[in-house]
Amino acid sequence: MAEQTEKAFLKQPKVFLSSKKTGKGKRPGKGGNRFWKSIGLGFKTPRDAIEGTYIDKKCPFTGTVSIRGRILYEKRHSNIPAHISPCFRVKEGDYVIIGQCRPLSKTVRFNVLKVIPAGSSGGAKKVFTGIFWSVSVTIKDDLD
Repeated sequence: MAEQTEKAFLKQPKVFLSSKKTGKGKRPGKGGNRFWKSIGLGFKTPRDAIEGTYIDKKCPFTGTVSIRGRILYEKRHSNIPAHISPCFRVKEGDYVIIGQCRPLSKTVRFNVLKVIPAGSSGGAKKVFTGIFWSVSVTIKDDLD
């Protein structure tokens, strides 16, 4: 991922590469010119997104995609196409939290925000424990 294998030169759109300073130019990655952002919503930016050298315009951490709308965790019985950034290392059986974004292609409308590794019990399948809902609870005092 570090070297460029495409015929076109890949660069981040918000990083200026043609500075006239003398000396060594900073390369993307550690201590170099790299654009990354915090997406908010309680999700941390992965270390690979900050220090990595990959170029991905559909990544919510290093690209121009903003997360808005639904945040899904335990969706069952349906496949949802989602874009996964190169900053995540995912294996089959891992759980992911996905967030809604603008349409990235004909079918993809979600981006992976966090990867939850499969249980340490040898990657055994998780048993159904119930439905998890994301609901905000408001307690009102109607004793008056």
